[in-house]
Amino acid sequence: MHIPDGFLSPAVWATLDVAALPAVGWVARRAQKDTDERSIPLMGVMGAFVFAAQMINFPVGLGTSGHLVGGALLAIVLGPAAASVVLTAILVIQAFVFQDGGIMALGPNVFNMAIIGVLAGYLPYRLLGTRWRAGAIFLAGTASVMASALMALSQLLLSGVRMPGNLLWVSLGLFLASGLIEGAITVAAVRAIGRLNPNWVRDSRRVESRAWIVLASAAIVLVVAGVLIASQAPDGIQQLALKMGMQSVPAWVHAPLTDYAVPGLQSAWQRKAGAGLVGMFLIFVACALTGRLFSRQRSA
Repeated sequence: MHIPDGFLSPAVWATLDVAALPAVGWVARRAQKDTDERSIPLMGVMGAFVFAAQMINFPVGLGTSGHLVGGALLAIVLGPAAASVVLTAILVIQAFVFQDGGIMALGPNVFNMAIIGVLAGYLPYRLLGTRWRAGAIFLAGTASVMASALMALSQLLLSGVRMPGNLLWVSLGLFLASGLIEGAITVAAVRAIGRLNPNWVRDSRRVESRAWIVLASAAIVLVVAGVLIASQAPDGIQQLALKMGMQSVPAWVHAPLTDYAVPGLQSAWQRKAGAGLVGMFLIFVACALTGRLFSRQRSA
């Protein structure tokens, strides 16, 4: 789902880079109103968990893989504004530390996943959650992925990328398959969180320490064990790029852990698992510090 540099025209990525700044600023101000000391660990743990889940690709067919985006899950647990802030932090660290998604395309990626994706995921849950909760959560996860995918495909078209009709429909089908899987994962994750702490999803500030410790432990296990079974097939955007002959441009910022690999470790599993643990720590710290800043500004 992450768009690399070189896929979008300068006019498209520059416009969305500029548009993403006030959008993130607005959601940050909204998140500040709902953040206090009790919700800070939750922001950090949820950010680390979604980052870990994003590292585990699952097959969706035709040699293509997908991975959890997490916009709907974050929106349901944290609320839409805090979810956008957390997902933005994840995307920034992925781009600068792991070279996952372009630096120049960071604005489009933030806009697609952290703004539009979160909103598209939250609305079904907000509108239908009281009457049809499981279905609303499933629809939220699916809608989040599809909205992000449609935005990415639209930006490629606006950039002059000519897609044959059959390839476009196949890509949409693969994104839909990925969205349906995301919907099922989101339902399972929200149910698990509810069992850990029934008050969590209703009020993110009422979280027992045991609940977020269990979730943090699950994220660590997901990274350490999940990389062994993760699909190596390209994701939807990468597969489309391969079929279209598109290539990303060389990164102008050197990422220290490019391709999720810690240099110097012996096996590929060690390099990727090590990178995942480093990323989780960075995400947790970034989200926790952001939450603390919001809390101080709120109480000031």
